[in-house]
Amino acid sequence: MTEPDRLQTALALLTNDTFEANCPSRKILDQVTSRWGTLVLAALVSGPHRFAALRDKVAGISEKMLSQTLKQLVRAGLVDRSVEPTVPPQVTYSLSPLGSDLATPLCQLVHWIGQHTDELLTAQRAYDDTRP
Repeated sequence: MTEPDRLQTALALLTNDTFEANCPSRKILDQVTSRWGTLVLAALVSGPHRFAALRDKVAGISEKMLSQTLKQLVRAGLVDRSVEPTVPPQVTYSLSPLGSDLATPLCQLVHWIGQHTDELLTAQRAYDDTRP
């Protein structure tokens, strides 16, 4: 991102009061950037998933937390929930058009973290070593 782009983004954030505690975008930001929200959205980039497949793909997430995360993401308009009228009903989750639009920058963030994990862990160890 170029410096003018950074400034424009910062101005947009300030204009929309993103830094204010009561800004409506803060709740969405919390949902998207939570550990589980980010991982569920990233898992759906590869295509639609049923609940069990998502649970298996996002290792360590409980069924309760996956259910809560999916409800939040569906409510935010980032994930579509499709129910097939079978017995039992088959529910499939996929990125909505809005979620697909978010997928590119979100995956860039995940990729950046992956590229810099060693540096970040080294910095954490150095910080921890200076603490009593």
